[in-house]
Amino acid sequence: MKGPEAFIFDLDGVITKSSELHYLAWEKISVKYGIPFNRKINEKLKGVERLNSIKIILEEAGMETEFSENQLVNIANEKNEIYKRYIERVTPCDVLPGISTLFQTLVDQNIKIALASSSKNAPLLLEKLRITHYFDYIADANFIKRGKPHPEIFLNAAQGLNADPFSCIGIEDSVAGIKSIKAANMFAVGIGDCKSLIDADITFKTTEEITFDKINSNFNKAIMI
Repeated sequence: MKGPEAFIFDLDGVITKSSELHYLAWEKISVKYGIPFNRKINEKLKGVERLNSIKIILEEAGMETEFSENQLVNIANEKNEIYKRYIERVTPCDVLPGISTLFQTLVDQNIKIALASSSKNAPLLLEKLRITHYFDYIADANFIKRGKPHPEIFLNAAQGLNADPFSCIGIEDSVAGIKSIKAANMFAVGIGDCKSLIDADITFKTTEEITFDKINSNFNKAIMI
């Protein structure tokens, strides 16, 4: 039986836990500009690029009309500079448990690997984690016009791999990310709470629980339905 042609990974919460770095950067911005911000709001920013993230933060605070579009762009860029300073602290030890093993299994199985992250800093982060060599294609967030849950970034990754989306497996930890995978007609693997990631085809509580065999088995069952 033919297995998957490619695996397409999100970055934050799947390969590494950079969400804490994003949180700390947004926290600094919120203090500077007097914008209410907390971890609950931060959860809503998963998979969202930074300009839309600041818009969500302001909407949650009821402050969406208090800044001009140019100011929002400047704030988003300022946050990015803070975040990049935090990235400098990242090391290979920050790759989440089970992910390096999965990468090596995919390489051994001649299955292509791509990254579908909304972060424009993704290449830098992969470099810091020393895992760039595993990837056959990295979707460039600079050229993605529509963010998750739109399927554009996953379709772009499949195209970059010259792979049929129906034969691809996407791995995400956010609701928007899972919706993006499903909208691209791919098999969706969720990392996190199965109640939240209800649209995923299979869910693992943590990356440590991931096994290629379990994903492959469920993928093959799904394509036979």
